[in-house]
Amino acid sequence: MSHNPVHAPCAHIRENSGLLAAVEKRALLWIARRLPAGINSDHLSALGLGAMVAAGLSFAAFQFTPWAAAGVLVSLVANWFGDSLDGTVARVRGQQRPRYGFYVDHIIDLAGTTFLLAGLACSGLMSPLAAAVVLAGYLLVSAETYLATYAAGVFRMSFLGVGPTELRAVLMIGAFRAARDPWVSFGELGSIRLFDVGAAIAATGLAIAFAVSAVRNTQALYAADPLPARVGGSTAS
Repeated sequence: MSHNPVHAPCAHIRENSGLLAAVEKRALLWIARRLPAGINSDHLSALGLGAMVAAGLSFAAFQFTPWAAAGVLVSLVANWFGDSLDGTVARVRGQQRPRYGFYVDHIIDLAGTTFLLAGLACSGLMSPLAAAVVLAGYLLVSAETYLATYAAGVFRMSFLGVGPTELRAVLMIGAFRAARDPWVSFGELGSIRLFDVGAAIAATGLAIAFAVSAVRNTQALYAADPLPARVGGSTAS
């Protein structure tokens, strides 16, 4: 027996409690209503992926020049424009494709984040091991989020006020700080690369987000989907 996933439902609620979410939503609606009709959601999604690849290449270019920080800035702004606006444009124009949009958007997120962290691993700003740990944490949280979207019908985009837009802002600030000095001094303990410190914070946050979300969703689903009563009575011991 075959199963065709194209016919599976994809109705869910998007929940974004990021610090910049309210301002971002108003800005995206303003832009979407004024965007030329010739630019559609697919164009914006492609821009988002291309920009994230460019961000990874810009980080890798830190090996050669600190001016690569400008490339990181431009790339992440372009990624925000494409990745954040594609769904808004579809909703404003009444052209939603829920299953296609959900799948493509998150395939692009997975690929784009992998490119970004690969660039950081090659940049000299972050150790390859730290980049691998952050990527593993991101993939773990992503998998839990997608499972929760399917099982609970809620797609949570942020944790403790931090979502994709806030993370882009942190990366841009970090890139310009690293262009000036990529090290952080801890006194007698010595100096550590700025982005390694960021990686440690990110990995810890991802681990906490995964654990909290997994426990919360398991409890909610257990209550919503209780164990059925046994059929046929109990068996004597």
